[in-house]
Amino acid sequence: MSSKETEDITKSLKTKNSHGYDGISTKILKLSIHYISSPLTYICKRMLSSGIFPARLQFAEIKPIYKKGDKINTSNYRPVSLLTSFSKTFERITYNRLYHHINDNHILVDEQFCFRQLSSTDMATYALTKNILTALNNKSLVDGIFCDLQKAFDCVNHDILLCKIEFYGVSGKANLIKSYLQDRYQRVLIYLYSRKYHSKWESVTDGVPQGSIFGPLLFLLYINDIPNVVSDTGILVLFADDTSLIITNSDRQMFEKDINFCHITIKE
Repeated sequence: MSSKETEDITKSLKTKNSHGYDGISTKILKLSIHYISSPLTYICKRMLSSGIFPARLQFAEIKPIYKKGDKINTSNYRPVSLLTSFSKTFERITYNRLYHHINDNHILVDEQFCFRQLSSTDMATYALTKNILTALNNKSLVDGIFCDLQKAFDCVNHDILLCKIEFYGVSGKANLIKSYLQDRYQRVLIYLYSRKYHSKWESVTDGVPQGSIFGPLLFLLYINDIPNVVSDTGILVLFADDTSLIITNSDRQMFEKDINFCHITIKE
């Protein structure tokens, strides 16, 4: 990699005044990247060659974002990770190389429409509607199972994810991904009456960081094998953690059997 790649990646980041625990925003990083691109590139090269993600970039401040319901209930808040701006540059460099491998080898299933180039919610909606209408036109019975995994990014098991990544032939970068996931720390950050409060640092044992560049792609790899489980009995449309499963059959007995099978399988 070159200093130009480091500069281009950093300049492509969204300009924000928000920052991680180090107090450096992407706005400041982008303004200074021309002066620090050489040492930053050197560190990035060392990261890629050694497979070790910089430890100072593995600290995240968690800002709870209110969604709906009772404001006193903590489950009604979405935890967003405020990562360091430098972390986003390092993540993007790793992401680009991993995505290139995934794209060239057609690893992501066609049923997945999220966090991918040339994909959108419109395409997912079209695929779902088309499958339903095709079944109805063929005089088949149609049933749907719609799942939304709560706190999806927090449910990712690191050991299972790393095994799947190795299975997909990412052995060369697996150590770097392992380093990125493990030995992470976070603390909760809240503002009350214009004052800033935060908890103590705690280690993170599961999940991928909300608001990170790398997290969504790792999550897609984690759930990438779902279609293999129900491919014989249902048609899947995936959009991140939203799973839509359409079961069709012209035979009522087989139809009911397929529905029961898919219900049990999806729960497991």
